Amino acid sequence: MQENNISRAKAQRPIVIEVGGEPQGVVVPHAEGFRFLAVKLPAFAIDGQHFPSIEKAHLAASQAVRDHGTGAA
Repeated sequence: MQENNISRAKAQRPIVIEVGGEPQGVVVPHAEGFRFLAVKLPAFAIDGQHFPSIEKAHLAASQAVRDHGTGAA
């Protein structure tokens, strides 16, 4: 029984999202996708948003970083 809990804990680990080699946040499994949690200022524009895949979260984080660098909202 306890082994199942250990396996589940590993499956629920956050996945780091990096942009340009810098960690911007993590995604955690949530419902039918992933929830993004920002750890750097540029990525706070998408903090708490849900994405259907890790790839979509990474694209959104990349865009947030670009927008932050250009002063876009």
